[in-house]
Amino acid sequence: MVGMSGPYVVHGSVSLPEAELMWRFSRSSGPGGQHVNTSDSQVELRFDLARTEALPEVWKARALQRLAGRLVDGVVTVRASEHRSQWRNRETAAVRLAALLAEATAPPPKPRRATRIPRGINERRLREKKQRSQTKRGRTGRDWG
Repeated sequence: MVGMSGPYVVHGSVSLPEAELMWRFSRSSGPGGQHVNTSDSQVELRFDLARTEALPEVWKARALQRLAGRLVDGVVTVRASEHRSQWRNRETAAVRLAALLAEATAPPPKPRRATRIPRGINERRLREKKQRSQTKRGRTGRDWG
């Protein structure tokens, strides 16, 4: 593992330019040891979704609408502090951001075409239901001994 594995691909040929990513590092809670109080291993990655030129306009509009609850002034923030090393947390945060944007920019699913249940299937279901009812009714003890 040498160097960062950027640029981070969102979808197809669209990727996040390193220049538009804003990194912030702070001390992470969790496991560590003697080194834990001196290293800034928690990573906060910020991406200005509202002002970016990296995404097509249609995608940008779709992402802004879908991520509206997560945005602060058009900026989406992702945190990572699972790993002890800052480098691995940077990787995790960048991959997480790319996945988030890929999901937010995906086209909406095709609308469901309503279909009718064929009459034969419905009749068969009712016939089997009636038969089951007769079977159970035959189990009552009123005609026994």
